[in-house]
Amino acid sequence: MLNKNDLIPPVSNIFFIVVFMFISFFDGQRLLSDCDTGYHIRAGEFIMNSMSVPKYDIFSYISPPLPWTVHEWLSEVIMATVHEFFGLTGIVIFFALMIALLLSLLLKVMKSHKKDILISVFITAFVVVISRIHWLARPHIFSLLLFLLWYYVLDSYQNRGKNYLYVLPAVMLLWVNLHGSFIIAFVMTGIYFFANVIKMLASEKNGKVIWWNKAKWLGLVMIICLVVSFVNPYGYKILSFPFQLMSSTFIMNNVSEFISSPLYRLIPFTYFLYLLITIFAVSKLRLNIIEALLIVLFTHMALYSVRFVPLFAIISAPIVLKHVDKLFIETQWKPVMFLKNISNRVAVIDAGSKGNIWPIVAFIAVFIFCSNGTIKYSFDSKIKPIQAIEFLNTEKLPGNMFNHREFGDYIIYALWPQYHVFADGRSDMYGEERLKEYFKVERIEPGWREVLNKYEINWIIHETNSMLSTFLLEREDWKIIYADKVASIFVRNTPENQYIINKYANVEETAKKLSTTR
Repeated sequence: MLNKNDLIPPVSNIFFIVVFMFISFFDGQRLLSDCDTGYHIRAGEFIMNSMSVPKYDIFSYISPPLPWTVHEWLSEVIMATVHEFFGLTGIVIFFALMIALLLSLLLKVMKSHKKDILISVFITAFVVVISRIHWLARPHIFSLLLFLLWYYVLDSYQNRGKNYLYVLPAVMLLWVNLHGSFIIAFVMTGIYFFANVIKMLASEKNGKVIWWNKAKWLGLVMIICLVVSFVNPYGYKILSFPFQLMSSTFIMNNVSEFISSPLYRLIPFTYFLYLLITIFAVSKLRLNIIEALLIVLFTHMALYSVRFVPLFAIISAPIVLKHVDKLFIETQWKPVMFLKNISNRVAVIDAGSKGNIWPIVAFIAVFIFCSNGTIKYSFDSKIKPIQAIEFLNTEKLPGNMFNHREFGDYIIYALWPQYHVFADGRSDMYGEERLKEYFKVERIEPGWREVLNKYEINWIIHETNSMLSTFLLEREDWKIIYADKVASIFVRNTPENQYIINKYANVEETAKKLSTTR
């Protein structure tokens, strides 16, 4: 017979439901704000259809094909499978489920530290707000889940006497095939290993044995995980991929997701950073060497690139919790005492709650709303070239294109293999030389015409409000044949293109009106 505790969901389940429902009903479009989702889906379809992971590029027309390290192939297969059955709406709901699971697991990790439950909820909620900047339907979400798991295993081994290190090789086997950020696992483990070596050297004789054993097992696990990481379509060569990417200063400085963003644009992150600094300044607890190294490393990474902000938030949360909880314990201020009493009551209820059915109920509810069309997601035609792609599908323009990189991702999703792109979101594959050529045209730098001639570009699709489109609109050697508020399409003014130029001669007037209203 059911009692009331069987119906009361644990706090972590409530957190899961709130985040999952919020994304599914209100914030799902954010997950499709980046068209990289599209090429990941098509890559996954290619892998499933060919039963092989490509070693060379299949989406652009550059010849000979560029070597391509598909370091996210397993994520792409999963995405393609979800898309095949449930479309883009299914993709959004799937990643909403993953994000909600990530954050509810983080709260469970926080609760496992036996700290104040309300503080745990508050800090986890802060992580939600901070990490939302990089909520996208892309493979890095898998990586965030594995990152949290890896962190939990290391922390449990180091600080709570629980040895789950044996699961890490299996996690690495998944991670190395799901996303290229698997290298962070070795960095984190190296920090724990290094810290234990330092402690061993600084300890007396009896203490040396304890820290040496910890360092020894961490070192052994790192070696095993290193060997396991070779189990991927590219073998040991996969290890060089992250370093090749990060070593390219040009890519790091010119690709938006690698560029750092001013703090005034990252308000939640900025406030959390201020909070973190303040807490560490007033706390009587000292950061141990592991905590200090983790905070310094991931703060630097978050300031370096917005894509690392969620990692910073996950790493910081348990460390901040420990210090805030200590401050609350030592504080006798009445409002704090009142909150402590509430928190204690919540903790008692949470400890006895067994309502684990509610996340399933939430998922079924979302599934029903998706089935009847109440919840439906697709790429946003207000910011993506949806209508321009429909035009291309009708006219089937011949020859090579030059395209905006973000448009390239959507063209792959909507029109590949009918069209092959000049560039897309795979900056690591195109490399510095090709990206310099891309930006030379996009920014109309000296030599832009030579690039177009080199690749025999016959037509260009780019943002309507871009410098390039405005420039081409005033030239006689290029003629516009399509324009809307998002995208414009130009063709070379050649005899071969006269038919389509004449067919859409009135578009130039429309384009100029759009230009004057920008």
